[in-house]
Amino acid sequence: MARLAEFQGKQVLASVGIAVPRGRVARSAAEATEAAARVGGAVVVKAQAATTSRAAQGLVRMAADAAAAGDAAAAILATQVGAFAVTEVLVEERVAIATERYAGIIIDDRRRCPLLLVSARGGSGIEETARAHPEAVAELPFDAVEALPQHAARELWRRVGVHGEEQRRLADACVRLARAARTVEARSAEINPLVFTADGKVVALDCRITLDDAAVFRHPELGIEVARELGHLPTELERIAWAVERDDYRGTFYFLQMKDGFARGQRVVAFHGAGGGGSMMAMDALQSRGFTVANFCDTSGNPPASKVYRAARVLLSQPGVDGYFGSGSGVASQEQFHSARGLVKAFLEEPLAVPAVVRLGGNGEEKAIEILTGYTRSLGVPVECYGKDTPVGACAERLAALVASAPAPESQPNAVRPAPATQPYSFATPTGEITYDHAVCARCESKACVGACVPQILKLSEAGLPVLAVTLEEAKRGRCTECLACEVDCRALGAGGGHVELPVPGLDEYRARRGMA
Repeated sequence: MARLAEFQGKQVLASVGIAVPRGRVARSAAEATEAAARVGGAVVVKAQAATTSRAAQGLVRMAADAAAAGDAAAAILATQVGAFAVTEVLVEERVAIATERYAGIIIDDRRRCPLLLVSARGGSGIEETARAHPEAVAELPFDAVEALPQHAARELWRRVGVHGEEQRRLADACVRLARAARTVEARSAEINPLVFTADGKVVALDCRITLDDAAVFRHPELGIEVARELGHLPTELERIAWAVERDDYRGTFYFLQMKDGFARGQRVVAFHGAGGGGSMMAMDALQSRGFTVANFCDTSGNPPASKVYRAARVLLSQPGVDGYFGSGSGVASQEQFHSARGLVKAFLEEPLAVPAVVRLGGNGEEKAIEILTGYTRSLGVPVECYGKDTPVGACAERLAALVASAPAPESQPNAVRPAPATQPYSFATPTGEITYDHAVCARCESKACVGACVPQILKLSEAGLPVLAVTLEEAKRGRCTECLACEVDCRALGAGGGHVELPVPGLDEYRARRGMA
């Protein structure tokens, strides 16, 4: 699910008429000082981080004036939540609270309908409140199409002991909350606390709204950068990875950073999985051997080689890793040689400068092992590949041994990049472009590209040069499956005249800023 930041959620609440404190988002102490001055008076400075118990972690601070708000923001922005620094704070006006309540709309999968949940005790987790004070919690299933009835919401608050004007105003807020949840197709929309103020108003002091991933594309107005609940604000590398997944429906590329700001020698590994269960076992195997996993990555569901290539490039753009480990399901139905070609292209282009151990179990694993180990011998770093019969623990042991014996690199190896084509023959693919340098192809004896082309859309011209056997439009629409054989096998078995250009927007700029250009 995709989770909105607090300030984004409050924008949704305000759009349906639920009162929220006046406030502004700040990304520095100076911006927080300015925001507090504009709000005026005493303020609250709150970290925009996907974590619970923010106050207990020092991520919510009170400030009497603008100067104090700047100091509070500086302290919060210097804090890490998990492995990541806080990058944004919300500066809001202080509200005089009379009572604190809870209200939430969640999708009840068992009942197959929305559920309104209220509690007379706000401020703490609803699960904890339900266990300790069940009399203070009540729920109401309601129709997903029809609006939540006002009288039903009032009755729910009456059941938990709320009466009079407060009951009426809280019921109105719940009706509006249900409208907001339906408008943005939320899986859950919670306000905690929903407060009744000293001057008789109902105000949402905090909120949590999550959307179904599949609904995000219908709501560009929400400004969701990554349609997943990451547990933190998206990092720049996660945004780059999401752009690949968002625009390519073929298979899955799930990327989540788990650690940042590390250096070589700290036993941090780039992890590349395929299939959730197998990936979790592989990560456990790494951690049991003293490694820290830099990221979670899953390329499954039969992705093309081009998507695996882009995933590997993203993983290798994490500076400071000591190794590359790939392992997932041992019975994957996808052809493993596609993944092998994607890895080979990435390893040669980056280029790979640390040991790599990859377990490619599934269809065509023998061919995959041959491609990955045979085509990367020029790298100068060990690359080992295994099939499903080799336990994942044994693969992790091999990586541990390779990392322990790997000397510190004296310099970054040269990337394998093609020279500009003198006689180019090019055509577009679904996500890139293929170019043959026919001047080089004329010297090739094997014509490996034509024989290795999985969709068999290449042929030899009368001059013996590789050309399309289908139209340019057909290749771009998907007849070219981006199996990458036309480059990877051409480079290993032919004259090296073929090249597939597969852009990853923003990645080169990111690498340059991290000193990896």
